[in-house]
Amino acid sequence: MLPSRPEHRLSVPLLEREPELAAAARAVEALCGPAASGGLLIYRGEAGIGKTALLAEVRRLARDRCTVHGAQGGETVTSVPFHVVRQLLRPALAVIGDDRVGPLFGDWYDVAAPALGIAAPSGPAADPQGVRDGLDWVVARLAERHRARPLVLLVDDAHWADTESLTWLASLAVSLPSLPLLVVLAHRGDPPPGPVAALLDRLGAAARLRVTLHPFSPGATAELARATLGDRADDPFCREVWAVTGGNPYETVELLAKVQDRMLDPVERSVPHLRDLGSSARGSGLVARLERLGTGPTRLAWAAAVLGTDISRGLAATLAGMTPAEAVGCTERLREARIVTGSDPLEFAHPLIATAIYRSIPPATRTAMHGRAAWAVARAGLGAAAAARHLLEIHPDDDEEVVDQLRRAAREHLAVGAPDAARRCLERALQEPPPPHAYAQVLYELGCAALLTSPPATVRHLRSALALPGLDGDLRTDATCRLAQALAHNDQLREAAHSVAAEAARTPAGAARTRLQAAHFMYEAFRATEDDGPGRSRRLAGLADHLPGADNAERALLSLRAFDAMLRGEDAELVLDLCDRALVDGRPARGLSWTDTEWGFETPAMVGVTYAFTDRPDRALALFEEAVRAFEISGWSGAHLAFAHTLVGLAHRRRGALVEAESFLREGLRLADRVGSGLPVQWDAACLLIDTLLARGRVTEARGVATRYRFGPPWPSAMLMPDGPCVHGRLLLAEGRTQEAVAELEAAGRAFEARDRHNGLWAPWACDLARALATEDPTRAARLATRARVQAERFGTDTAIGEALRCAALFARPDEAVQLLSQAVHHLEASPSAYEHALARHEYALALRSPAQLTHAAALATTCGADTLATRALADHALLTRDTNPPPE
Repeated sequence: MLPSRPEHRLSVPLLEREPELAAAARAVEALCGPAASGGLLIYRGEAGIGKTALLAEVRRLARDRCTVHGAQGGETVTSVPFHVVRQLLRPALAVIGDDRVGPLFGDWYDVAAPALGIAAPSGPAADPQGVRDGLDWVVARLAERHRARPLVLLVDDAHWADTESLTWLASLAVSLPSLPLLVVLAHRGDPPPGPVAALLDRLGAAARLRVTLHPFSPGATAELARATLGDRADDPFCREVWAVTGGNPYETVELLAKVQDRMLDPVERSVPHLRDLGSSARGSGLVARLERLGTGPTRLAWAAAVLGTDISRGLAATLAGMTPAEAVGCTERLREARIVTGSDPLEFAHPLIATAIYRSIPPATRTAMHGRAAWAVARAGLGAAAAARHLLEIHPDDDEEVVDQLRRAAREHLAVGAPDAARRCLERALQEPPPPHAYAQVLYELGCAALLTSPPATVRHLRSALALPGLDGDLRTDATCRLAQALAHNDQLREAAHSVAAEAARTPAGAARTRLQAAHFMYEAFRATEDDGPGRSRRLAGLADHLPGADNAERALLSLRAFDAMLRGEDAELVLDLCDRALVDGRPARGLSWTDTEWGFETPAMVGVTYAFTDRPDRALALFEEAVRAFEISGWSGAHLAFAHTLVGLAHRRRGALVEAESFLREGLRLADRVGSGLPVQWDAACLLIDTLLARGRVTEARGVATRYRFGPPWPSAMLMPDGPCVHGRLLLAEGRTQEAVAELEAAGRAFEARDRHNGLWAPWACDLARALATEDPTRAARLATRARVQAERFGTDTAIGEALRCAALFARPDEAVQLLSQAVHHLEASPSAYEHALARHEYALALRSPAQLTHAAALATTCGADTLATRALADHALLTRDTNPPPE
């Protein structure tokens, strides 16, 4: 909660804060108005400038009309994840009652409730983005429940907030204007560089008001002095007060309080005493004032400073080594000295006091107190995570129990979606250090903790772990697979493939070796270039073609084989049979599901993608919609959910539902953008969105997406879906940049031919290159079209054959072209590819000069969302009708 600090503060008005208070009043009025418009206000300034007093005044302005909750960051608790969030939301949830909290959270309960400390985690690790989304949901529901008394959240000392809370607030800030919720933050204007400073800048950019508070003017200082000490305070005295304090409100108030305590006459002859009095309000002067209170109050103040916030007097007494009765007496003396407020819990009267006292503790004593605090917190049953922040402050001492506590704390942090906090604990555990038999295991845990936030760190830690004794059996296999996963996320596909291949070579036959082999085949398949693609495909076929899919290892190999066969353009019936054997009753088997961490989401994804490019987009759509549900239920709303939406977009694109495809692909990009930049899912989603926009005829928008996501060479080491260079070549053709398109498509063709991959739907380089060369080199273009037709007939899907026939018609005599287009329409009408059918129907109508066929083509294009094609078909219909029935002369 926000500190009230009323007991020893002088009752004085806020001076020279009229604009800031007026802005707060307007924000509260807008919040309580008919539109219930929320937002974010930020007050920043140096320590003691009056931020806390200003927030207290905002609380006073809002309390009669709004529901107000507050939180405060703390210098010694910045490492405690979700510390500020819990202060903000738990009081609001407590009012609702335990029986109504679950329905309020809905499906987000298992994801977000552990982060708030109101439920035990339901799994080993939570997705940080999913936790933030769950908190967004809870806050939105709370805001709706409080429409009669809108919700106001106040955060003081935000520069000392934990990064998990600040990250959530920064993401929430974007949607605040649409919520009946007002957030008011106060922080210092010069936070140290790093994540907190960057997050405060993000918050500032989203704020409706961000104002820097300035010190009092001499006039305001004189007004405050006279309001405090009476009209006898003369001008020389008031000027000296301002000179001593620099107009800092906190120091001014404290100085005037000491003048009252000493019963000094506020006139010029008292001026010589002011500097000594002022120095006791801060730094060494404050410490000396504390020490004059005696050993007991000093020990209790030290204990409170070490504990930080939410200070239980009993816990502070234990840490200070005194009885509860002694703690009561010492507390009273600290209150009288304006050092603390309250009695249980304790609270420092101002953050500056807490900072000065904490830093005054001799370093060795402070370290020892943190060690005792960790023991006391653990003994009080507050958990390993609560004790961990103290363990982070003690010196390494080769203590195995400390290592165990830090590892338990890391697991607790991961379970609530705080991987950075887990990383800090494990890094500290390594410094202890762990015993030799556990050192590699701690490195492994550290690598897993860093996977979502820093793949390069994961690579470093896991390589170190695998080089040491201590990782055996399934743990070693898992570490190797996670290493490969991190390398793949870091755009190092070659290294990923080689790492699992090397481990598979020294692993005995069995499930572990099969898992490693499957990972090797997968990462090789995903590479944009490969040393021996045809050879790998033959080895994979030899391993998988005969398998019935009796267990998950077999199903994983069948998934890989199906995906590879689809890319190679092998017989579609074989490809579909492989897909069916990889599933159980049309769904991923238990252990191979979308959220399974052993085999990974890539396994069911490959089956769905294979269905999408083998004329079974309905089956793909069912799998991909299941992925969206699975990720949402599990709270995996980062890159995983972005990929799932991208896959749904792919399924809609393959069935010709272009409007739906665009919607899902844009959502996939939006979700991916929240995670970072340069991610594989961003490349895939951008590639598919560009392809979809081109199908809709929106070339300028497609170029805008390409520019924003830097879609073009140099290409990443991972292949894109569909082939990136082919889609880029198609974009260049649409822009009339034919020579550049030819170069791009020729390079794509060479890469696919080298790998013996011939699926013209995944990589339509041959047909597009033929169209690009039709005028300049018609002979070569015709050869390319013929080759594409041969490969399409080998693959055997209606879409592939129809598209190849449509291309071949460009290079045939008019009568043959009509026949080829008729066959193309026949195949594409039988296919699920409605957009390609509309294209073929349009070209067939032009070849026949048939108004009826043009009407049909326009209707198909309109249904697909291919707006430009529909417009062109209608224009051609009008032109053809006019030519056929000219107006009378």
